[in-house]
Amino acid sequence: MPAAIKAPYQIVAKGANQPEAEMRIFGDIGEDFWGEGITDERVAADLDALNDQDLRVRVNSYGGSVAMGLAIANAISNYAGKTTGVIEGVSASISSMIPLACDHVEIADNARMMVHGPHAGSYGFSDDHREAADMLDGFADAMSRLYIKKTGKSADEIMGLLTDRKDHWFGAEEALAFGLADEITEGLRVAAHGFMQSRFAPSAIAAFGEKPLSQLFDGKQSSTTAAVAANNPQPEEVEEMPDALDKDDKAAKPKVVAKTTQVADPNVPAARSETEVLAANDKRIGDIRAAFQPFAAHEGVQALLDGFVGDSNITVEVANNKLLAHLGSGTEPLARSPHIEHGEDSADKQIKASMDVLLVRAGVHNMRGNGQDAVAINLSGNDFRGATLMDLARASLQRAGVNAKGMDKRAIVAAAFQSTSDFPVLLENTIHKVLLQAYVTTADTWSRFCKVGSVSDFRAHNRYRTGSIGNLDSLNENGEFKHKAIPDGEKSSITAGTKGNIIAITREAIINDDLQALTDLAQMLGRAFRRTIESAVYALLAENSGMGPLLADGKAIFHADHNNIGAGAAISMASLEADSVLMSAQKDVSNNDFLDISPDVLLVPKGLRGTARTINEAEYDPDTANKLHKPNISRGMFSDIVDTQRMTGTRRYAFASVNDAPVIEVAFLDGVQEPYIETKDGWSTDGAELKVRGDFGVAGIDYRGAVTNAGV
Repeated sequence: MPAAIKAPYQIVAKGANQPEAEMRIFGDIGEDFWGEGITDERVAADLDALNDQDLRVRVNSYGGSVAMGLAIANAISNYAGKTTGVIEGVSASISSMIPLACDHVEIADNARMMVHGPHAGSYGFSDDHREAADMLDGFADAMSRLYIKKTGKSADEIMGLLTDRKDHWFGAEEALAFGLADEITEGLRVAAHGFMQSRFAPSAIAAFGEKPLSQLFDGKQSSTTAAVAANNPQPEEVEEMPDALDKDDKAAKPKVVAKTTQVADPNVPAARSETEVLAANDKRIGDIRAAFQPFAAHEGVQALLDGFVGDSNITVEVANNKLLAHLGSGTEPLARSPHIEHGEDSADKQIKASMDVLLVRAGVHNMRGNGQDAVAINLSGNDFRGATLMDLARASLQRAGVNAKGMDKRAIVAAAFQSTSDFPVLLENTIHKVLLQAYVTTADTWSRFCKVGSVSDFRAHNRYRTGSIGNLDSLNENGEFKHKAIPDGEKSSITAGTKGNIIAITREAIINDDLQALTDLAQMLGRAFRRTIESAVYALLAENSGMGPLLADGKAIFHADHNNIGAGAAISMASLEADSVLMSAQKDVSNNDFLDISPDVLLVPKGLRGTARTINEAEYDPDTANKLHKPNISRGMFSDIVDTQRMTGTRRYAFASVNDAPVIEVAFLDGVQEPYIETKDGWSTDGAELKVRGDFGVAGIDYRGAVTNAGV
């Protein structure tokens, strides 16, 4: 018997006794540890060298790299010569696509094909796993195209095979019926690589369970290597697998028959011996048992194990995946995001204690955390209770491995800011919490009538409103449908900018233990950022003498052409009703139909607050002179009445709900509404600097959801 070779891939050019070139793919697709294997680069180079000879592609492979398999299939599909794909043993997973790329597909009557979706492991954060899932979906889509082209099946049917997490095996007749093959040929009783132990072994092998496979051979060695086509056939005796196993005699012996075979091609690997087969199966069983052992006490694990060790189709990888699926079955997602906790070491405890002291001194509601996760801070037993900023600076240096002995106060503070100590972080966290608390608790009015949006960068971001088609047309006398033009929409834009300031943390403040001075600055900056947004909105509204900013059409939000300026009248039941009617008369972008929107928020100067609330809440018309109880038809028209000192005079604005027809938008960079802090060593100050910044933009985006009235 010729010696086995390692190369799973060979290509033989057309010769005198060979009418067509041959490509032999008898192994996994992809590159192995030594840089060998069946790769797209090798196949493409060999195809180029064949000069368009007719090509026979012989396949016995269980798959491998999806990317390389696709590239190999594409290279064969684009080959100019006539191609014939021959499935000699198994064509599974990505290797099933290689014969399908040929012009004609033959399958041996005892060969098999297997189709399933691409799968892979991934490592990393949640985004990494999402990217891996998207990649697999892309590969599945790419694979489906060749299956669809070959079989003529629908995309839904093929994608069903690639996404149901199952292996779909086809015998020769099934492959022919499904359209995966064009012709069935007579094949040897055992596949070209002999009795192979593999991750996709034929299910018949599993029938023997854990019974020694040597019973199949009765102490003899199998010699079922398929011969490659060659000259000079010679008769010899070979062992043939029994057609069937006796129900009561699993040790049925192979029968010896006389068979004419061809001289074995030295390029085809020899069959594995009985010893190699047994060793491979024993290793598989041992590895599976080792993987399952830590979970033996879990319900159902033992039964799962018993089934896997007796099934040669189940590899260690498949067993592990099924074990994980079993252990995870019946569980439900956590209501909150999962988190990992670990025990605190001494340094962690000191940092936490230091932060608690700073938060209490800063008066951050005496709470740690935010929202439902907030907990009261208890300084009982806290080693830093009563500690000064200098004490905390020394402790931070000690945690950083810096010996502060012999340093004066200025040197200690300088080292605390300039070394790897956590002191600057402690101060930054404290000041940040103070700033956010001040920001959150500062009242504003803009959020009550403006839309809140998000932008991804500092460029202009467009806001679109699509046109409408209008009513459907009647059919003409011939019963024909008319083409309907898609109308153009409208566009506006919004751009974010940056607002901010710097807080200086001086050495003097630390030495003097003046935390209050720092937190007072933080509170002022937090409130200032909130007020900055408020000022920007009202400045925008005040443009063009109170008519608002210009929109994309070159006209202010409130303009006669926009039909949203009411006839000047003091606030009354009748004038508010007129404003409401004016708003409801607005039409969509294409002017096809009425929007029928209603006012929801009334914005007035502070001096008109009482009158506005009275009109909105009165059961009867308060302006009725003769005391008759005339119902107030505008009662409850507004869900919110906003009054502000930032407006003067008598002009008022009625806005629809921002969910129905937003008019003004405040957009934040990446949707982050709160200001944030950056820290750096002081350059212009002897200490450190905290930069407080916020990124937002304000713009008018439409006119239909608002009406203004100058009043009297």
